[in-house]
Amino acid sequence: MFRFVVVLSVLFLQDGLTASLGEDSNQRPNIIVIMADDLGYGDVGCYGGTAVPTPSIDRLAAEGMRFTSGYCSASTCTPTRYSFLTGTYAFRVPGTGVAPPNAAALIPAGTTTIASQLNEAGYATAVIGKWHLGLGEKGKGPDWNGTIKPGPLELGFDHCLLLPTTNDRVPQVYVADHHVENLDPEDPLWVGNKKPFPEYQSGVELRDSLRFDSMHGHRDTVYNGIGRIGFYTGGTAARFLDEDLADRWVEHSKAWLTQHKNEPFFLFFSSHDIHAPRVTHPRFENAGTTGPRGDMIAELDWCVGQLIDHVEELGLTKQTLFVFCSDNGPVLCDDYLDGSVEHLGSHDPNGPYRGGKYNVFEAGTRTPLITRMPDVIPVGVSDEMVCTIDLAASFSNLVGQPIPKDACLDSLDQIDVLLGHSGAVGREFLVEQDNGGSGNFGLRVGHWKLVRCKTSRMLNTGLRMSWNASPPLALYDLSNDPGETSNVIDTHPEIGQQLDQRLQQIIDEGRTRSTPSL
Repeated sequence: MFRFVVVLSVLFLQDGLTASLGEDSNQRPNIIVIMADDLGYGDVGCYGGTAVPTPSIDRLAAEGMRFTSGYCSASTCTPTRYSFLTGTYAFRVPGTGVAPPNAAALIPAGTTTIASQLNEAGYATAVIGKWHLGLGEKGKGPDWNGTIKPGPLELGFDHCLLLPTTNDRVPQVYVADHHVENLDPEDPLWVGNKKPFPEYQSGVELRDSLRFDSMHGHRDTVYNGIGRIGFYTGGTAARFLDEDLADRWVEHSKAWLTQHKNEPFFLFFSSHDIHAPRVTHPRFENAGTTGPRGDMIAELDWCVGQLIDHVEELGLTKQTLFVFCSDNGPVLCDDYLDGSVEHLGSHDPNGPYRGGKYNVFEAGTRTPLITRMPDVIPVGVSDEMVCTIDLAASFSNLVGQPIPKDACLDSLDQIDVLLGHSGAVGREFLVEQDNGGSGNFGLRVGHWKLVRCKTSRMLNTGLRMSWNASPPLALYDLSNDPGETSNVIDTHPEIGQQLDQRLQQIIDEGRTRSTPSL
């Protein structure tokens, strides 16, 4: 029965895709997902931002569907990326919080992922950019000087060029498929969580020479004038400069797209912009009015434009579905004292929402989300609720690839909504998590939003990160209070109780796909 439903769905979608895909009905749409890092709802022009021009991202919106209730599933990078790839809420899997430099692979080899589904359907698949989901065997971690596996190639990707963790952590090297790129065996790479030798000069000793200081955490290794989390030595020939990251990934993506232009492809372009440390190529300096954070927004927008233009040069614009999103909401001072607070001015990265990275208020997970495929997706704005966790099931349905029963446990098929079909209805509910382990959750059902705070405090990511007191349960009516400023649980106790019970049920049941919706 499931296979029959999938075939009917594909036939239904085919009418809308025929104009773009030509006469060959067996051809399937190419897919490019561009995931920004720490980009807020209000950071780009098409969502109201004015501090930094974002013509390329705005172009996607002007030629496609812009979602006002587009979400990631978590307010930090590792759990969102886990959920995006696996279609399962990261809070269900212990150890999926922000990964340290030597973390082993968080997703076991052979796990069904968005990439493996598309690969089995005949797609060439690649991830280029930030990974931050661990590499190597459980209990061992990455073998930096040998074969690094499992990793993306054991999860359905044919190819990868990775920043292994995130650039405020070590090491500053690329992993190409199963090996560190350009590694000299005579200069082995060592990565650890403590000084390799007593005279090793860390960010504490070299503090006065740093490009910018940090509040407390980024003072282990100093490389390229920037303090990082973790220690490493060696691998000198393999190291990259922060300034070159975006250019390298764009160049490599273009080459890969050209190589696979005659077959269906899936590219996950995983940007590091606008995550700290905020160091761009010099040509983006002073691109806006908000300092280095704004410069990174400009660099991100340039990357988007380069991919759009290259697809057009290949003659594949009408055959390619673009999805633009972010892995979590914004943060200003993310430990580095880089001027992002002082240069903020009147710019509000949150837009109309409260919170940001690390918490479960709306700005932590409600981010820009845009889909674009000319002649298939109508130009417009949608208020339907969609989430990056749904892309696994949605793309599987799009290409007619059945999902195993025990996979993608929380990914709901939203392909009709993502393609802008008239009358298509988005999610009725969504669980929002922070980094995991805190017990803090948000549950949005329609216009109601429940915030459960197990620890009685919530990390605030405004001008300075701080812990703020928070009630165990809070209820917000987003239709009247999108900024979550007025807790109405005392006037609507029955709704608060119902949502709290439903949240616990979602957690306890272990899955939401193929279960009754609210």
